Amino acid sequence: MGKICVFAGTTEGRRLVEFLSGQPVAVTACVATDYGEALLSPAENLTVSARRLAEEEMEALFAGEGFDLVVDATHPYAAAVTENIAAACRRTGTEYLRLLRSGGEAPAGAVFAADIPQAVAYLNGTEGNILLTTGSKELSLYTSIRDFSRRAYVRRLPMGARVEGCRQAGLTCAHIIAMQGPFSRELNAATLRAVNARYLVTKEDGAPGGFGEKAAAAEDAGATLVVVGRPPQKEGLSLSETAALLCRRFGLARRPWVTVAGMGPGSGGAMTGEVRRAIEGADCVIGAERMLAAARPGQPVCAAIAPEAIAACIREHPEYHRFAVVMSGDVGFFSGAKKLLPLLADCRVEVLPGLSSLAYLCARLGRSYEDVVPLSAHGRELALAPVLRSGREAFVLVGGEKGAADLCRRLTEAGLGSLSVAVGERLSYPDERITRGTAAELAEGRFAPLSAVLVRGCAGGAACPAGLPDEAFLRGEGAGGVVPMTKSEVRAVCLSKLGLPEDAVCWDIGAGTGSVSIEMALQARRGRVYAVERREEAVALLRENRRRFGAENLTVVPGAAPEACGPLPPPTHVFIGGSSGGIREILALLLEKNPGVRIVATAVSLESVAELTSCMKEFPFTEMEAVSLTVARARTAGGYHLMGGQNPVYVFTFQGVRQRDPEEG
Repeated sequence: MGKICVFAGTTEGRRLVEFLSGQPVAVTACVATDYGEALLSPAENLTVSARRLAEEEMEALFAGEGFDLVVDATHPYAAAVTENIAAACRRTGTEYLRLLRSGGEAPAGAVFAADIPQAVAYLNGTEGNILLTTGSKELSLYTSIRDFSRRAYVRRLPMGARVEGCRQAGLTCAHIIAMQGPFSRELNAATLRAVNARYLVTKEDGAPGGFGEKAAAAEDAGATLVVVGRPPQKEGLSLSETAALLCRRFGLARRPWVTVAGMGPGSGGAMTGEVRRAIEGADCVIGAERMLAAARPGQPVCAAIAPEAIAACIREHPEYHRFAVVMSGDVGFFSGAKKLLPLLADCRVEVLPGLSSLAYLCARLGRSYEDVVPLSAHGRELALAPVLRSGREAFVLVGGEKGAADLCRRLTEAGLGSLSVAVGERLSYPDERITRGTAAELAEGRFAPLSAVLVRGCAGGAACPAGLPDEAFLRGEGAGGVVPMTKSEVRAVCLSKLGLPEDAVCWDIGAGTGSVSIEMALQARRGRVYAVERREEAVALLRENRRRFGAENLTVVPGAAPEACGPLPPPTHVFIGGSSGGIREILALLLEKNPGVRIVATAVSLESVAELTSCMKEFPFTEMEAVSLTVARARTAGGYHLMGGQNPVYVFTFQGVRQRDPEEG
């Protein structure tokens, strides 16, 4: 078993010890005080030395224990301690590794001093109160500041020795701020204002030391930041690099704990208590920039949205044991968690739900959402019109500055401009706004990029039946007369034979006016429909009928089959209304794309019937059916009504090899 010694007097050192706890190595953690020991969690493989060690004592420890590696994770300003550790390692032949702390950025106007005497010299030329946050060991060096006991306020840990040291330096209780960090930007600024400080003195101790929060607070409070320069650091590795090296060197296993948490609409007030506790207890928080505001001051964060980027961040930081992946809304409601969870197979995963924007908006409107159809326009084509025409209410997540307005405009173009719409912006934030109106009234509005929309369905609506009236579709006039269209009764039978589920991927080959394509799109509202048509006049009609019905899940594909079908995704269901003599090539392509495809084809001429009949023998379909359909319609003849027969239509149904459901065994 490997033996590692960690001088763990910093946040990075404690995190490294936590990472090593429970691993197949023996760890000795050296800290200077009992307080430092209290910050470390006990572990079977961990021994803690809680006292300051002189160089000779370090040498004796290294020689006696025979460590494979000593990791120096002391504070950047503890230059003397670093020199002692390095010297003791040299004399005992022990491998030495310096763990470096990353720096921070100071605001414009900050004053830099190479050391404390230089900082004191600068402050002696100023007027106004001073807040000292540089630690207790060097406090005596600041007492030479002019009028020190009146101007200086010192922030120290609430420990008796530290407070007593401030008193011995000549400060009264009113000038001693005994507090335990971490300190937020807001708390730092409030402290500066409370003591009316014009100067904030700090070391440049990086993000773990809260340097960024102090620098930002100085700007907020109008105070000058005085930075006592960091001693030059020895060459070394970052925390993540150190942990990765130890994994390789000692064969350490790593299985991080990842909490995937829904934060609700966005504000802290809408977050559940268990999600808040998961964030506060995490070693690192991952999420979109606006979600990372929930992290505590100084907490490591990683800005990532894509599931692959989130998983990569977890892999690249072996020094962290607990991650909180924060997502807006609820993790089970149009969330990236669906794609992320399969990427975390090597992690211990906990999923915490959040308040969805659907539940929040409906609550604000005083409405139930048990019958609302949830939809998302983020990277998806919507089939919203069929839902609304059926009388149901729809909730839509939209994105972009024109997202909500464009949705209302498309509803208006589809003849649904009179429907009632509610647009929720910045839900749960102080500047939350909910706008109500008709789709037509809101089509030119301006709304926040991330908005939620609730649309009431048509009054007295009903589900779209198969076989809409022929008059519902435009047919137009082309060079060869009206564009062909599959009639209502035949269309109803064909759609019944297809048996489309809501998520079907459909092709309509030889789509004509698009009557079958439109009805496919209405039934497969969560799927996709591709209407393939070679004639220009028919393509124009297809697009117009698509707009009239609001069938946004329908894509018009100009061109002849099978050539135009090559780039299309594999279909689950196909209707062939016209093949232009290429039926064999089309069927071969369909089976290549998806051996389990279901196909319905119609024929009117005897030649087409004969060709489809021969295909029943040539292709490996598991189910085949041919139906002759004759339709007669009534017409008036004087005072009588006579039935006028139409040409018989032959409906062929082919079923490819169905894929076995794994759950069926």
